[in-house]
Amino acid sequence: MSMISRMSPSSILAAGLLATACLLAGCAAPELKEAQSLTQSGQHEKALLTLQQASQAKPDDTALRTAYLKQRDTTVAYLLYQAESARAAGRRGEVQSLIERMEVAAPGHPRAAWLREELARDDRQQRLLTEAKEGLDKKRWAVADAALRAVLSEAPGQSEARWLMSQLDEQRAEQTRRQSTLQLSTADKTITLEFREAALRSVFETLARAANVNFVFDKDVRGDAKVTLFLRNTTVDEALRVILNTQQLGHKLLNGNTVLVFPNTAQKQRELLDTVARSFYLVNADPKQAQALVRTVAKTRDVFLDERLNMIVVRDTPEVMRLVERLIAGIDLPDPEVMLEVEVMEVSSKKMIDMGLTLPGTANYGVPGSTAPISSVSGLRWSAANPLAIATLKGSTDGTNLLANPKIRARNREKSKILLGEKLPVFTTTSTANVGVSASVSYLDVGLKVELEPQVQLDNEVTIKVALEVSSVTGRVTGPEGSLAYQVGTRQATTSLRLKDGETQVLAGLINDEEIRSSSGLPWLHDLPGVGRLFGTTKDDRNKTEVVMLITPRVVRNISQGLMSTLPMASGTEAQPGAPAWVITSGEVGATAGRGGAGPAGRSPAPASRPLAGVATEGPQLGGPDEVPAGGSFQVTVTNPGKEPLSAGLLYDLGVLSAVTAPGGPPDSGRVQVDVPPLGSKSFMFQARPIVVANETNLSLDNGAAAAWTVRILGAQEPGMPAPGDTPPDPR
Repeated sequence: MSMISRMSPSSILAAGLLATACLLAGCAAPELKEAQSLTQSGQHEKALLTLQQASQAKPDDTALRTAYLKQRDTTVAYLLYQAESARAAGRRGEVQSLIERMEVAAPGHPRAAWLREELARDDRQQRLLTEAKEGLDKKRWAVADAALRAVLSEAPGQSEARWLMSQLDEQRAEQTRRQSTLQLSTADKTITLEFREAALRSVFETLARAANVNFVFDKDVRGDAKVTLFLRNTTVDEALRVILNTQQLGHKLLNGNTVLVFPNTAQKQRELLDTVARSFYLVNADPKQAQALVRTVAKTRDVFLDERLNMIVVRDTPEVMRLVERLIAGIDLPDPEVMLEVEVMEVSSKKMIDMGLTLPGTANYGVPGSTAPISSVSGLRWSAANPLAIATLKGSTDGTNLLANPKIRARNREKSKILLGEKLPVFTTTSTANVGVSASVSYLDVGLKVELEPQVQLDNEVTIKVALEVSSVTGRVTGPEGSLAYQVGTRQATTSLRLKDGETQVLAGLINDEEIRSSSGLPWLHDLPGVGRLFGTTKDDRNKTEVVMLITPRVVRNISQGLMSTLPMASGTEAQPGAPAWVITSGEVGATAGRGGAGPAGRSPAPASRPLAGVATEGPQLGGPDEVPAGGSFQVTVTNPGKEPLSAGLLYDLGVLSAVTAPGGPPDSGRVQVDVPPLGSKSFMFQARPIVVANETNLSLDNGAAAAWTVRILGAQEPGMPAPGDTPPDPR
């Protein structure tokens, strides 16, 4: 029989299928081998095209179809990798070409569409970055900020946008610093102002001319309020603050020579004053305490607390923020630390003396060794235990020295604990009906326990609260159900010390002195002095223990007492925390500022040495107030900016003014002699007559070297009206 005839039908079928598979594999092998060779050489697109054509020619070939799908994914991944590399390098044309090749290899593939969207987003972000750069160059911060935030919302990791945003933050911070420290360009210029019952608008007009400052007034500022002040040789900044504070006005610097003036009310401050916000990351201070400090001292309401980051955020005006910075710096200091060197010794000594004769405690009379009943007295005799007496000569001496020498570092006002000993288990049983007996265990600390709480003082002395406890087991007690408890002897000491840095203090005197004397023997005889030990034994026990503790603090770190911590900190006023101090550091105050009438001539301030207002000219100049009430006093200053002395007469109208002092001529002569040295000035006091008809008058030099100064008289009598006290004309 042949080999084929001996094969089963199932074997024949399997062999046929195998042959068919081999035939199919042999037919498809050339395309697969060619595609594999192209893939290995890096020609993924050609390999994909080869498998695509072969799969279309043989649509029923599963192997070709599978190889085609795998090669398509490989080709897309390869092209996508190249596109990402070209995109990162900025080669946009190459990226566009790779996307087109990707769409040819896999039409409708989602990665190609995603890459096109990414390119469109890159174009949009590039336009926004260009807009942000232009905004930064032109200092248009809002435009740059909006563009950069649009970019970072789509790509938070965009490096160029993050760098530009950091530049914008620096520019904004610099702008905020400049705005918060803005000062008038002429703040240090020295001027002289003298007004009596003058209108507020006239005072600011004079100050504007003298200091070259522009003033913008809020609609609620009363320009007709009366001001009386005499300031000589005072800076513009100090004069402005005096006027504003006395008239309950606030101000805001718009630039170096423009000031906004408004009523100093809480509502106006909220509406007009700029605020800044700052985050304070605390290192040592408690954020809740810092928040309470800022709200209490700086009167700041906008305070946010983040306990997770140990941070507070404060929002207020720049002046208040500077105060908050100093307050936070004063409390955010590291806690003092101290190294405590503790040495504890327990010295114990035990002495025992046991000496004497141990005599029998009983004596027998009868038949020795017999327990039978006694029937006669014959043969009875005295007997005692053998040996009759035992001599005891015993003595012992024990000494113990328990030493503990720990060193522990502790923070200020924090408790530290030292335990040297052991934990003894104490079992407790509980019996419950219908349940049974349950046992639990707890532990008892026995040994040496020391609790220390140091407080480092600013002078490097340390206050220490000390709690010392020495305990030992003196006995064991058996309870119900076999439970065990311990009898513990303890000695405790609690005290408070104040030691210098490196000073050692000894705590001693915790002494336990125990003396026990016991004796036994023949009654009355063993108590005899001297010979009592011949009739019994005497035992003397003496136990003595003493606990000695030595403690030495060594300051590791303390709070540094800088100069600022000992000096008062300027904090503004109750209504305006952080505002500059209302003081005048230069010049003199001739009279109080505010409302008031004209006083006597003898109480007028000394004459000023500079012109009241206006800009200096090449020739002599007159200066004084623009308005004076009838009966009021005022000063006129003559300034000589030249290099030659000035000698002239100051002319005035006798019907309107009267000279308080008239050197060089008789009083009220209509002329005052003026002698002014080179580059100097001199002031003269005048008074408007109480009853005048004209409402304006001029003062001038008789040599015509200076322009006349015009003074308006407030409250002057109208022409044609009778003066007070005159007889009215007869109407007939």
